[in-house]
Amino acid sequence: MKLQTKIGLDFEKRAHADGFRIVAGIDEVGRGCLAGPVVAGAVILKTAEPLPEGINDSKKLSKKKRNTIAREVRARAIAWSVGEVQAEEIDRINILEATKRAMSIAIGNLSTAPEYLLIDALELESVSLPQKAIIKGDAVSASIAAASIVAKVYRDNLMQEYDERYPEYGFASHVGYGTKAHFEAIRSNGPTPIHRKSFKGVL
Repeated sequence: MKLQTKIGLDFEKRAHADGFRIVAGIDEVGRGCLAGPVVAGAVILKTAEPLPEGINDSKKLSKKKRNTIAREVRARAIAWSVGEVQAEEIDRINILEATKRAMSIAIGNLSTAPEYLLIDALELESVSLPQKAIIKGDAVSASIAAASIVAKVYRDNLMQEYDERYPEYGFASHVGYGTKAHFEAIRSNGPTPIHRKSFKGVL
């Protein structure tokens, strides 16, 4: 049985109808975490091809399904990329500005330059491209959903690496979010260099 979603290409096709050929979806993950970078994904899908089966907001997918769809997106998309901003910079410029910066970096890292952007919830004042901010965009735009999946898989793998470096914090399980076990680890061991010192409960 196929997973039914409301995901589609309506926003992408509207942009095409307005004359924009290359449309990128942009989303972020890790904005609410206590540790690790905020990571943005950018994806330009081939809209004439079938969408990956079950594509959806990354938070609504199992780890196995996310990994499967991420591999498919990376193999079949016109272009994909990620951008990340580390904890130290998040503390310096605040999480909202860091999120926007990660998105801008991801856009700049695309191997094919987009003409139009579909962005989950945010507007990027620093990017001069035409763009549309869509509330809960990862639940309706396939390009934004694909970006959220690529970013989530990338960031989860990164947190797995941090788990090996700082095994007492449990990064592999909570990936930096503020779980009870994570707060207890911070109280017992203090924050690591990847913790966001400006976030409540870290210091």
